Amino acid sequence: MSFRDNLQHLRATRNMTQEQLAMLLGVSRQSVTKWEAERSYPEMDKLLKLCQIFDCTLDELVTGDLTDRAAAPAEASVPAGPPADVCGYDEHQRMMAWKIPTGIACILVGIALGFFFEGTLPFIGSHNGHDGLFILIVLMGVLAGLAFFVPAGMAHTAFVKAHPFVEDFYTEDDRDRARSRFSFGLLAGIAFIIVGIGFFLVLGEQAENYALFFLLIFIAIGTWNIVHYGMLLGRTDITGYNREAASELELEDIVNAQLDAELKNALVSKKHRATKTGAVCGSIMILATIAGLAALFVPMFSAPDPSNFDPEGTSAMWFWVAWPVGGMLCGVASLLMNAFGKKE
Repeated sequence: MSFRDNLQHLRATRNMTQEQLAMLLGVSRQSVTKWEAERSYPEMDKLLKLCQIFDCTLDELVTGDLTDRAAAPAEASVPAGPPADVCGYDEHQRMMAWKIPTGIACILVGIALGFFFEGTLPFIGSHNGHDGLFILIVLMGVLAGLAFFVPAGMAHTAFVKAHPFVEDFYTEDDRDRARSRFSFGLLAGIAFIIVGIGFFLVLGEQAENYALFFLLIFIAIGTWNIVHYGMLLGRTDITGYNREAASELELEDIVNAQLDAELKNALVSKKHRATKTGAVCGSIMILATIAGLAALFVPMFSAPDPSNFDPEGTSAMWFWVAWPVGGMLCGVASLLMNAFGKKE
């Protein structure tokens, strides 16, 4: 008898869903699904926890036959209550809400410090009106920002692939607290930016570099508050996360994801529609580009004297109009395909 058969039988005798077992083990529902599909195997600590939950030995669970065991008593331990965060979604989103605004603030602070120290080392050369020290400090600020952006982006991509669908576990109280904190963060952020503008106006041209330093420092603090609390509020929109995760995943990732069949089919259908829509929009923009180039160059070749042709005027206007028209046609095509497209 296989581990999968034992696990499925023991879970059924307790009338326990995969979500409930996942809550007891501190793992995601997708992990339990993989175990029961024999696509992965639990680690030793999870196996021992399973033995405690189902009151069996490790040998019985892994290599024995427990399918003839009678149903467990009604008072068996089954978790109740609202859904729980079993995949670490909240922790991940909080990490993102720290790293992204901090990366933005590092870039702004780097520019501010560049203005503050600009000109302190006169022997350093200049470039485009700023000395080398300013450029060096700004580049260091950008590098510090990337040190936050890149790991955060990689971690988020890996998290989305591992958890393309998250069950909504936030309560209305959680959302109310997030909205309240965002209101505070937004007002505080605007206040810091106003203070920075005040410093800039007071110092003015008398100390322009110092004025820009204080302006950017307070803008950095204000921006950090607004982005941080905005992302903490946005994390409670799990429906939006699921929608964005589905759009970011490749078709192969969706097919291999451990999801309910109905949800997987819906995501695959949506991905197919998105691929078709992208192909149609890409074709429209290519045609718009061809039309724009034709509007620009055809009059030149058809002119009596091409050497005296001036590319400005009507032909140039149609050259630039082609892309907005193409963009609007893309929008129309996207709406029509989403509304009337055949479901996969």
